[in-house]
Amino acid sequence: MRVSICVGEYAKTPYRVPGLLVNVFSMEELCCCIRENAFLLDFSFLDGRLIEWIEKECGLKELAKALHPLVHRQGSLSAFAVTILRYVGFYEEAVIRETEQVLKQGIGLSGIERRKNQIDYLVRKKKYKAALRGYEELEQKWTEQEEAVPAKEFLAKIWHNKGVAYTGLMLYERAAECFRQAWDLSGSAGEAYAFLTARRMGLSEADYVAFAGTQNEWRQYILELEKEFEKASGEWEQQPEYLRLFHLREDKGRDRERYHRESESLIQALKDNYR
Repeated sequence: MRVSICVGEYAKTPYRVPGLLVNVFSMEELCCCIRENAFLLDFSFLDGRLIEWIEKECGLKELAKALHPLVHRQGSLSAFAVTILRYVGFYEEAVIRETEQVLKQGIGLSGIERRKNQIDYLVRKKKYKAALRGYEELEQKWTEQEEAVPAKEFLAKIWHNKGVAYTGLMLYERAAECFRQAWDLSGSAGEAYAFLTARRMGLSEADYVAFAGTQNEWRQYILELEKEFEKASGEWEQQPEYLRLFHLREDKGRDRERYHRESESLIQALKDNYR
């Protein structure tokens, strides 16, 4: 069993990491934040307030002294973060080196690309509404900026991720529109497949059959999608929840009240889990 020994004191006042809007109360939490969000950090992380927090709240004067020249003499972001990680020793050296590489790779990103990474993070955390607002703002900024960002590739990724966010909200019609926009820009098979999947989820069986019958150019994708749906349906029928519902239906005639009560309970649990 691995035992982690805390380094420094547990802060009474948390430090709010710039850009991430995350509060940390200990050096271990700060290290975890650096590791998990390395691709989001920028030079705002080199902050004198962080050094002051490390010294006064966590009682680590030696570490604060080592970090001071990196902030006030414009040291690198990766060196600053790695100094913290190595001092605390919360991660093994291999993990620290990997994190360092992620930090170095982020240096070459433009401001708008870094902002996209931050919004993508919201999608992964299932904060879909906030992510959609962020993408709308990003699209507006992209049309106004003059940075050298590959137009079609960049916009295609935004439209795809908007589709993912709408899918998370179960707004399949809007998701399909986004995936179609992404396909128009990239022409990739993955976007075509995502578009058809969203249409499959958003339409009734009859409407989807009618729609699929008009999509000759994507017939191959449609056939592959149906195979995947059949496979998923077969796997679902083997799940305990499905079997429980199946047996409940058999009992419907004998105890109708119990059937409705347990069905509603199970369906609500499945909805909550999906969300």
